[in-house]
Amino acid sequence: MNIVFNLNHLGLEGLGATLSSLIRNCSDSKQLKLWFLCSQFKKQDKENIKQLLNAEKFLGAIEFIDFDAVKIFGHLRSLHGDWTGYGRLLISQYIKDDSALYLDADLIISLDILDIKKYDFEENILAAVYATKVGYALEHAFFTEKLKWSPETAYFNSGVVYFNLKKWRELDVNSKWKSLSEQYPNELLSIDQTLLNAICEGKFKQLPQVFNNPWYPKLDMPEDALKSIIHFVGSPKPWDYFGRTIHSGFKTWKSYNTPFWQKKYSKLSLEKMKRTWEIKKSILKYLTK
Repeated sequence: MNIVFNLNHLGLEGLGATLSSLIRNCSDSKQLKLWFLCSQFKKQDKENIKQLLNAEKFLGAIEFIDFDAVKIFGHLRSLHGDWTGYGRLLISQYIKDDSALYLDADLIISLDILDIKKYDFEENILAAVYATKVGYALEHAFFTEKLKWSPETAYFNSGVVYFNLKKWRELDVNSKWKSLSEQYPNELLSIDQTLLNAICEGKFKQLPQVFNNPWYPKLDMPEDALKSIIHFVGSPKPWDYFGRTIHSGFKTWKSYNTPFWQKKYSKLSLEKMKRTWEIKKSILKYLTK
């Protein structure tokens, strides 16, 4: 089973707990092949991932693929000056198998990830958890006014996406997302998530909620959290500055974040200070509640 992560150096702090939880709760890690799409990675980052996986007794295969997010996607709208998220649109170019599961690096995987294989795509290009109607999405104006969709059209969060790569290639979906991105480069408020929803047009295999169970800052643990994929949605994340104070999921995340990973990625850095500044409105909003 192919599992793909797409991240840059800043995204590594959350990755450790995601990997540890994935492996500890998987019934047979020999069945897994982990792919890491790497933008702005250092050689040592890759070695740290290998060391963590070894410590967790991971028995599957791993592969690293380097790409330049700015060079490929820099002409599109960014998220806080970062284009890394678009990298998951490249998955079909690197993985030649029929399917691949994409996972964000802000997850705690409390279920057996192999369970997802029992769901059939039913001819859809991907499977994901329903999140809302496009009329309530951040980029609702794009979908309803530019693309002329009904506000009732289904919309998903792209933190967990099971790709039907065989169908993706048959329908030449790469040409479709490239055309949409060239036509609407400034409308992509949720960057890759906007594009993935746009190419699906509301048609995707809907997975049970347990495969993408959102946990927002300040809120209590979501229902069935310990039997689901917990997704730390929004900001701050538990590992961000003020995350310990604001996010009620801090202890859950901390239980999977190993001392080794904390030592490597929890230090004060210019990158973390920059991110704190970028999410300062969210931090202040929760601190003042």
